[in-house]
Amino acid sequence: MASNDTTQAIVPALNSDASLNRYLAEIRKFPILTPEQEYMLAKRYQEHQDPEAAAQLVTSHLRLVAKIAMGYRGYGLPVSELISEGNIGLMQGVKKFEPDRGFRLATYAMWWIRASIQEFILRSWSLVKMGTTAAQKKLFFNLRRMKNNIEAFEDGDLRPEDVTKIATDLGVSEEEVVSMNRRMAMGGDTSLNVPMREDGEGQWQDWLADDNPLQDERVAEAEERGLRHDLLIEAMDSLNEREKHILAERRLAEEPKTLEELSQVYGVSRERVRQIEVRAFEKLQKAMMRLAGDRRLLPA
Repeated sequence: MASNDTTQAIVPALNSDASLNRYLAEIRKFPILTPEQEYMLAKRYQEHQDPEAAAQLVTSHLRLVAKIAMGYRGYGLPVSELISEGNIGLMQGVKKFEPDRGFRLATYAMWWIRASIQEFILRSWSLVKMGTTAAQKKLFFNLRRMKNNIEAFEDGDLRPEDVTKIATDLGVSEEEVVSMNRRMAMGGDTSLNVPMREDGEGQWQDWLADDNPLQDERVAEAEERGLRHDLLIEAMDSLNEREKHILAERRLAEEPKTLEELSQVYGVSRERVRQIEVRAFEKLQKAMMRLAGDRRLLPA
């Protein structure tokens, strides 16, 4: 962006994890913008490439970057580097933000921040032929969470039933799950009890940001949920009535119907109902991605 040099000069220095505590204290001094202030600054930058406006938009969202970066600290990489990469994503988000589309900058910038951090992690882990597709990236960044959900805490290979569940839920092969789990086990996690200084004083956990949600993060998440809901409703129009009904009864209802129940409704086999459900879900995903791209909610 035209104002990159100016913006980077205003962002507090973050040279290592040793300076993390000071950095977090400094970025808390930047005020959170009201919707009106944010809109006016965004318009100023959009229409006049005003570097001062861009700098205010960036600095007011540095806490959001730090919060998101903390969520990726289990990959054994310095938090300071994760935050720095996230700041680059934030600047790109500010550059491409269009305030007249009606949503807040935080909602849009979150996509850029996460994408920048995730790409950095993938490069740093040097995953050969892994993390190259959307499904593989999803596996890489969701494997730990899913292992926790199914209480698969062992350090070795996953149990076959756990591998099958993870592969099914994330839409990847069982071989990819096994391979990724082994690669990530070799990478290891950084203990939160590791001393931050040579004298043994201060631990990683002492330097972490407050886990309470930030105001701009709460707003961004609420708007993101609303946007996804709107995209879902609009994307449902791409389905025919039978597909809508089956998908709603199987995946959206509080008490999903069985394949047998729906097969009796439509006078077809259970396998045919399953095929319709899968096809409808794939159509829905493609429609949502297309609509999100049209509205520029996803990074190019």
